[in-house]
Amino acid sequence: MIQDIVVNGLINGSVYALLAIGFSLIFGVARVVNIAHTALFMIAAYLLLIGLDYWGLAAPLAVLLSIVVTTILGLICYQLVIKPIREHEGAVLIATIALAMVIQEIILILFKGHYLGVPPAATGFLVLGGVKVANQHLLALGVAVLALIATWSLLFRTKVGLGIRCTAQDREVANLMGINVNKEIMLALGISVGLAAVAGAIVAPLHNIYPHMWMPPLIMMLAIVVLGGLGSIKGSFIASYILGFTEALVVFAFPTWGFLKEPVALSIMILALLIRPEGLFGVAFEEER
Repeated sequence: MIQDIVVNGLINGSVYALLAIGFSLIFGVARVVNIAHTALFMIAAYLLLIGLDYWGLAAPLAVLLSIVVTTILGLICYQLVIKPIREHEGAVLIATIALAMVIQEIILILFKGHYLGVPPAATGFLVLGGVKVANQHLLALGVAVLALIATWSLLFRTKVGLGIRCTAQDREVANLMGINVNKEIMLALGISVGLAAVAGAIVAPLHNIYPHMWMPPLIMMLAIVVLGGLGSIKGSFIASYILGFTEALVVFAFPTWGFLKEPVALSIMILALLIRPEGLFGVAFEEER
C-alpha cells in the first residue's frame, strides 16, 4: 500500500503542480483568476483523443499537436474574452466561468456525454519495490517532471523568466523600466496554458475523459493555489504534492471513503489557512497592507 500511495501521490502531485503553477503564474503576472484553466486542460485531452483515435497520428505527434493547438486557443480566448475586461476582476471571474461552460457545452455537442478512453502510449509494467507500476504511469510522471523542470529553468534561468517575474512583482515599475508588460503577460499566459495542456495530455490515457472532467481538477487546483499562497509558484508546487499525497492516501488507505478525497483536501486547506491566512508562501498584496 505504501508503494502505491507513493507512486500515485507523485503522479497526482505532478499533474496538480502543472495546473496550479500555470494558474498561479497568470494570476501573479496579470491578476487574472482564470476559472477556464482546467477547461483548457480538458480540451488538450480531447485533442489527444482526436489525434490518436480519429486521425491515427503517432503518440508524440498527437501530444505535441494537442499542446500547441490548446495553447493557441487559450491565447485567442484571452484576447477575445479576458483582455478587454482584464482590469475588472469580478467581470473576469464571471467571464472565465462562462467560457468554461461554453467549452463544456461544445464538447457535449461534439462527443455527447460518453466516457471515452484514450489509447496509452506505453503498455506493460515494471516491478518497483514489489509493486507493479504501469509503464504509462511512469511515462506520465516523467513527462510531468520534465515539464516542471523546464518551466523552473525558463522562469529562473532566462531573461524571459526575469521579465515575467519582474512584471509579476510590480507591473508599474516593470513598465517604467522599459519592460513590455503586455508581451510578458502573453508569454506568461502561453506558458500557463501550455502547462495545462501538458497535464491534459498526461491524464487522458490514465483515466476516461468526459465533458465534465474539468470540474474535479478545478476544485483541487483552487485549493492548492490558496493553500500555497495566491501567486506563489513555490507555494503551488509544494501544496500540489501535499494534496496529491493526501488524495492517494485517502483512496488507498480508506478505499470505501475514496469519494471524500476532495473534502479532505479542502479541509486541510481550511486548517492551514486558519493558522496562516495568506497561505504557506503567500504575502499580502500591497493594496491590502
